[in-house]
Amino acid sequence: MTDYEYSDDALDLDLAWWSAANYLTVAQIYLKDNTLLRDPLDASHIKPRLLGHWGTSPCLSMIYTLLNRHITETDTDWLYVTGPGHGGPALVASTYLEGTYTEIYPHVSRDADGIRRLCRQFSAPGGIPSHVSVQTPGSIHEGGELGYALVHAGGAAFDRPQLTVACVIGDGEAETGPLAGSWKLPAFLNARRDGAVLPIVNVNGAKIAGPTVFGRSRDEDIVDFLHGQGWEPVVVAGDDPRVVFPELLRVLRESHRRIRAIQSAARTGEPETGARWPAIILRTPKGWTGPHTVDGVLVEGTFRAHQVPLSGVRTNPEHLAQLETWLQSYRPHELFDGDGALAPQIAALAPAGDKRMGSTPYANGGRLLQPLRIPPLENYEISIESPGAGFHETTRVLGELMRDIYAGNTTDDGGGNFRLFSPDETSSNRLAAVFEQTDRCWQLPTEDWDDHLSPDGRVMEVLSEHLCEGWLEGYLLAGGHGLFASYEAFAMVSVSMMIQHVKWLQHAADLPWREPVASLNVLLTSTCWRNDHNGFSHQGPGMIDAAIPLSPEVVRIWLPPDSNTLLSIADHCFRSRDHVNLIVVDKQPHLQYLTLQQAAEHCAAGASVWHWAGTETESAGSPSEPDVVLAAAGDVPTQEILAAAQILAEWVPYLRIRVVNVVDLMALVTPGDHPHGFTHEKFVDLFTADTDVVFAFHGYPRAVHELLHGRPKVDRFHVRGFNEQGTTTTPFDMVVLNRMSRYHLVLEALRRSRRVPERGGELVSYCNAQLERHATYVVEHMEDMPEVADWTYSPTVS
Repeated sequence: MTDYEYSDDALDLDLAWWSAANYLTVAQIYLKDNTLLRDPLDASHIKPRLLGHWGTSPCLSMIYTLLNRHITETDTDWLYVTGPGHGGPALVASTYLEGTYTEIYPHVSRDADGIRRLCRQFSAPGGIPSHVSVQTPGSIHEGGELGYALVHAGGAAFDRPQLTVACVIGDGEAETGPLAGSWKLPAFLNARRDGAVLPIVNVNGAKIAGPTVFGRSRDEDIVDFLHGQGWEPVVVAGDDPRVVFPELLRVLRESHRRIRAIQSAARTGEPETGARWPAIILRTPKGWTGPHTVDGVLVEGTFRAHQVPLSGVRTNPEHLAQLETWLQSYRPHELFDGDGALAPQIAALAPAGDKRMGSTPYANGGRLLQPLRIPPLENYEISIESPGAGFHETTRVLGELMRDIYAGNTTDDGGGNFRLFSPDETSSNRLAAVFEQTDRCWQLPTEDWDDHLSPDGRVMEVLSEHLCEGWLEGYLLAGGHGLFASYEAFAMVSVSMMIQHVKWLQHAADLPWREPVASLNVLLTSTCWRNDHNGFSHQGPGMIDAAIPLSPEVVRIWLPPDSNTLLSIADHCFRSRDHVNLIVVDKQPHLQYLTLQQAAEHCAAGASVWHWAGTETESAGSPSEPDVVLAAAGDVPTQEILAAAQILAEWVPYLRIRVVNVVDLMALVTPGDHPHGFTHEKFVDLFTADTDVVFAFHGYPRAVHELLHGRPKVDRFHVRGFNEQGTTTTPFDMVVLNRMSRYHLVLEALRRSRRVPERGGELVSYCNAQLERHATYVVEHMEDMPEVADWTYSPTVS
């Protein structure tokens, strides 16, 4: 990489760009009119609500400025991820200065009227948020919730060998758990096939109301910490721009040279042993170039610069005068011409075309997205001779499918566009077939006894749900495909991240320039009903509840009852765009019910009547109304409902029973509230208009009640599910403890049936006796009763 000089003239131009970015940042926070100060500033020009974050913005703009110069010099691809997300006005300002913003939003023109629009929209109704949001060109990182910058940057770099991600990490953000875990990235970043991440820790010393740990730490302590995580950090510090700019540019250039050297060695077959990736610790004042003191109190360099340093400008003439002096310090009359256009010598500093960080396709991953090559599902079909007659580990077929997706979507350099992310649970969750095609990714030393561990592996296992979820999000937003598989209870660790991603996709759908990206697929397995040996800590289906209220245009929740339905759902989810798919299915052996063709039809329908499991009769060609409907959503609930239906058919065969299986949970919602919602007619076809429904559900019963709101006579639905009753016990004892066992379901069906059947009393006594017998048997024998453990479904007795 060529050495480039940094002349005084070049520095002056960069400082001018920086002044323009800082000016527009302050103007966005404060001004609604007179946005180029063509007239003396007065209170009528000030926004009624002053919202925004100044403190981190000057540093973000400095880094953007110098990266622009480096990109122009080297013609390289960079993505800019900003952890101090509330520096939104700085990123909006820079993308406006480079021209990207106007190309995407033509009404924000590159003149005085456009600058007025730019300012009036910021943190205003109908405008844009104060942080780096989905509306911001060049962004893949929301930034509203701190902690995820470095993990998103890492995900974006995977399988993007030409990309370098500049990741700015706030020293406040560095205190969060996810960010602390994210420093492990060098153990997983492959220099041969991946891009690189250059962390820039902006140590400005303060959070919103106090100091930061890094801010009060010695440089050598921070260096030692990052060095131990696999980085080679360099410190840049100062408060004089004419000193800091040249030093930071020198370090940026050297860091990139070092990155290229590491990559070149790996790509020519001679990787460096123990190579450490560069990182930068950048100490600059919080609120740099802003008001030094306000009302005699120090502001610059303190937490008081975090948001709006001058808060009383509409009512306090001294604050208003200080704001005008602050704005004029950037010399806007020299930066923008009479029409409000940026001076041409400053505008020329922006890189060309898609090399601009606001225009890079890596921040609009749909532009790079290639469809997955997915093998025919028939290759993995579980043969079904009779419904419910045999067992199979349900998720195993998904591992086999993903094995072949890896094979069919791998590039010559060992990269690709698909990855599985899991917190050390790939084999546990019966997905180990992927290791027939690739290994676990690992850049640290290996031992002879390691299992499928190698630098070139592309299964991402790390004991952090935050990293798995965050890496996948970054990978998807940069144009990849993938799946995050986790134990159901512990995926809750990453729920907040999932919620933020849903919000991102929800707003991205309203932006025509945001190309669709592959869906975020989350496999929740090792579920609450079958974590009997781990106990109560592993039993929690709450992620379903967290997802239900989110954007109906984005969220999908799938509950496949068997392997073939899982295959059909996985195929659909891998092909889908701009969704978050929760797939909830257990890894243990379960009964199998549907052929692949039947599964495809069932999944397309969202729910079906399983006629083979019910006892309805037809009269004059029309089915009679059932006396009771038995419904299930989830694998264990399906088994218990079918067992209950069989018991009822054997004891009271003249009772008309309908069995309904729900695979698409959001189909229960009214069509006006979710695009998958059943029409009134279809809902009645499934559940009738007034027959009582006994519903066995995988999760918390209240979730189904919430979904059914607006349906006819919802009080006829009687939902049994997980009720926070758990322990280390047998599988059947779990459903007994939560009152969702086949015997509880039979008792509920008898209570709710429109007819009181003969032998009903005897059946009640039988069920209660079985529950008593179970309670004794499971303690004495430490396993379930044989009639439960060995139960398979038999065709309904006529």
